[in-house]
Amino acid sequence: MSLLQNTNLSETAAELIKNDNQVTGLSSSHYTKPASAARVNAAKAALEANGFKVYVVNSRLDAFEALKNLIPAGASINNAHSTTLEEIGFITYIKGQTPWKNVHGEIIAEKDPAKQAELRRTIGSTVDYYLTSVASVTEDGHLAHGDLSGSKVGGVAFGAANVIVIAGSNKIVKDEQEAWKRQHEFALPLESARVRIAYGLPASGVTHYEVIRKASPFNANRIQVILVNEALGY
Repeated sequence: MSLLQNTNLSETAAELIKNDNQVTGLSSSHYTKPASAARVNAAKAALEANGFKVYVVNSRLDAFEALKNLIPAGASINNAHSTTLEEIGFITYIKGQTPWKNVHGEIIAEKDPAKQAELRRTIGSTVDYYLTSVASVTEDGHLAHGDLSGSKVGGVAFGAANVIVIAGSNKIVKDEQEAWKRQHEFALPLESARVRIAYGLPASGVTHYEVIRKASPFNANRIQVILVNEALGY
């Protein structure tokens, strides 16, 4: 099949950098470029040594197919906001007819902010499969990411039965110290640029930050990682 359309092209890193003068300085960042094959292989080996199931694919279309094939029919799914998921066409896909129960639509249909937050905490975080990206994948096999509300880190850390992480190779960093730097000096400014478009707010923030160093000793297969040999998301 062909790649499904990304309906949020204005929120990709390239467009945000081009159109928002607060982030134009990020245009030359090496975090906008895919990593070498050697770094991808190092990250894959380290993730596997830490107990994660890892798949390496060559393109965003391959990532779409890999993700689709990992989720069994009938499963409930939810996703964090993810430019990566948008760029591989998966958000467009799950807005249509799928073999899964997508609770995201039920959550955003609730317009009362307090009730919507409760749905994010309950049905949103405890799905069979939680789909997301991360800000960084370290060469020593750790996953690092942050968010403002806590819904993303909560679902990934414990709430969901299974988690699938999709990350472009541009998110590979040396270690946790660089992961922190990438989160705050690259991902956060771009997320702030996105919320200026999406919500009319001046900036986002990282009030919750999480590093996952090893697979769960109680469910070693809970978190699966798809590494893509392309630059995706931020």
